[in-house]
Amino acid sequence: MNQQPTVLVMARAPRPGAVKTRLQPLLGAQGCARLQAGLIDRTVRLAERVAPGRCWLALDRPSDLPATARVLRQRGGDLGARMCDAVEQVCSEQPGPVLVIGTDVPTLQARHLRAAAGMLAGGVEVVFGPALDGGYYLIGLRRPYAAVFTIDPALWGGPQVLTASLAAAEAIGLRTGRLEPLRDLDTPQDAHALLAGGSLPEELVRLLRPTAVPS
Repeated sequence: MNQQPTVLVMARAPRPGAVKTRLQPLLGAQGCARLQAGLIDRTVRLAERVAPGRCWLALDRPSDLPATARVLRQRGGDLGARMCDAVEQVCSEQPGPVLVIGTDVPTLQARHLRAAAGMLAGGVEVVFGPALDGGYYLIGLRRPYAAVFTIDPALWGGPQVLTASLAAAEAIGLRTGRLEPLRDLDTPQDAHALLAGGSLPEELVRLLRPTAVPS
């Protein structure tokens, strides 16, 4: 099997009022859309450094957002169905291991992606990057395993996503691995914690500290 990983970035297009809504009290709708655009840009650039020429961006709707990655449209109902479909699309064109990441973890680094790729090359079949809220910021797969994404649809977005996904993988006999846990950027509390931690890229610090919240 080709051991060169492909990186698939799952993201929502940066539309005011439709993204990062829990951050609106801090940033306003326009500020949240600008933050989402910045997160997508940062994540795609990170993916391209790790997997040049093997980076895809799956958006929930058409967007004129500039992107160096190959763009595809998300299809399916719940998040699991959309991820599964996107993974199958990518692997049909670029067979081999795939790392699926979102844009909500601004402290994600190239070393995390390379560590996941190393685990897959070493025999692990599914790698998870746990998020502090009970979800995951990364899932790496040696090949498409639809069962890993087929958890109770009501769980997506809640604190049991990682637990249910691990159980689904282990139920079909897959060898699993985990990376270190990282914090999502979803709420004002997350923003304050990440800013206090001092590890955010400067361009994201500026987006999280607007001079005024739009009315």
